[in-house]
Amino acid sequence: MRKLILSATIILVGLSVQAAISGEPSIINSIVIQDEYTEVGIDAVPAAVKSTIEKSFPKTKLEKAYKNEKNEYKLEIANGDKKYTIFTDASGNIIKK
Repeated sequence: MRKLILSATIILVGLSVQAAISGEPSIINSIVIQDEYTEVGIDAVPAAVKSTIEKSFPKTKLEKAYKNEKNEYKLEIANGDKKYTIFTDASGNIIKK
């Protein structure tokens, strides 16, 4: 009888330890890679990029421009109180980010 009680206790302790270990949430690390953009003057933005902005977003004003090592542009444009951020390549093609 003692062996039966001892065996049952060992099994129950083993199951409760297993349940406690599997019930813990797992931790996931994520890494966000951003391209570094440096601010450039609006005069440094290629004409093709300015033309795309004028055609695609009429009645907006180019307020700030940033450029990264891949010659991609991050442009901040505004229409009244509304502000937008647009990404383009050097040829004026819009990039979705």
